[in-house]
Amino acid sequence: MKNKPLPTDGQGFLNNPKNRAIIFQAVALFLVVFFAFYFANNMNENIESRGITTGFSFLNNTAGFGISQTLIPYDDGTSTFLDVFIVGLLNTILVSVLGIIFASILGLILGVSRLSSNFLVSKLALVYIEIFRNIPILLQILFWYNVVLAALPSPRQSFAYLDSVFLNNRGLLLPEPILENGSGFVIVSFVLAVAAVIYLVRWSRKRHDDTGQNFPIFKVSIALLILAPTLVYFIAGQPISGEYPVLKGFNFKGGLTIIPELLALLFALSIYTATYIAEAVRAGIESVPKGQKEAAASLGLSDYVILTKVVLPQALRVIIPPVINQFLNLTKNSSLATAIGYPELVTLFSGTTLNQVGQAIEIILMTMAVYLTISIMISLLLNWVNAKMAIKGR
Repeated sequence: MKNKPLPTDGQGFLNNPKNRAIIFQAVALFLVVFFAFYFANNMNENIESRGITTGFSFLNNTAGFGISQTLIPYDDGTSTFLDVFIVGLLNTILVSVLGIIFASILGLILGVSRLSSNFLVSKLALVYIEIFRNIPILLQILFWYNVVLAALPSPRQSFAYLDSVFLNNRGLLLPEPILENGSGFVIVSFVLAVAAVIYLVRWSRKRHDDTGQNFPIFKVSIALLILAPTLVYFIAGQPISGEYPVLKGFNFKGGLTIIPELLALLFALSIYTATYIAEAVRAGIESVPKGQKEAAASLGLSDYVILTKVVLPQALRVIIPPVINQFLNLTKNSSLATAIGYPELVTLFSGTTLNQVGQAIEIILMTMAVYLTISIMISLLLNWVNAKMAIKGR
């Protein structure tokens, strides 16, 4: 008896899994586009029937309200809503970048302390993590702002350091640098010093891999970052001066003021996010085989060298993926600043501007687009770092 021939690839178009997958994807795409067009058309009809103004022309209108912290020149009498949007965007980026830096440093310290052989250090780190991780971030923001910072003394009774740094319930006051002619040379020298440090780090690693000899990269880097700009500073005639805060009447004048809202937000975001980063660091360190640490210890290496040269380079491959999520959460949690009135994007644009203009669709879409863009940029950057850290297969 002859065997019946099996159907070939050309027979039964719908029986081919690849063809069915293409059809299902096309149908799904059609449905998404159809419903998107339907809702957009329905929204436009409702807007026209109610006579609601649309478009982005409102961005050129004068805002007419003041802002407590601006990183660009802003005047409430002449600045537009576009300026308000830029101010809110820059303040959001400022909080996100500073929060990520502080949370990363604190989280790394806590994660290492969590695994310390010292009983007291380990338990203190555990207590810290369990307390701040289980308190909602909004409550922590309100606590720092309404309890801690509000209890600081008035400007006349400020905490002072070297008669140039002051802390009170109006914020943290620091000397403000003033850039004069020639200050660009100092800035360029600092940038070149940073580039030289990056080159030295790569060179020292290659030298260590080739010869096994260590290079005092930390000391040399610190010396280079300090000495080069300082030398150029004096050669250029000291082009950078400082304006110091001075108490006049009931408040300080001059200097650089870090408002309490920013301090409270940074404290809360950094402390809260650091707890999750610490757990990621702990999990990453524990993922390194114990034999690696024992082999390094048998060579007579110190605990610091074992941690920095053996454990952390391997642990980073496990640490980075969950840390990406925490950085994204910190950036999005910065929108909670509206609870204490910090002038970031949601407070200024989706709050005050929306109340004055009333064009919710445009304003909300612009705000969503900003957070989406920032999150994608952070994700792409850290995924690139994670790919660099990944073990390359053969």
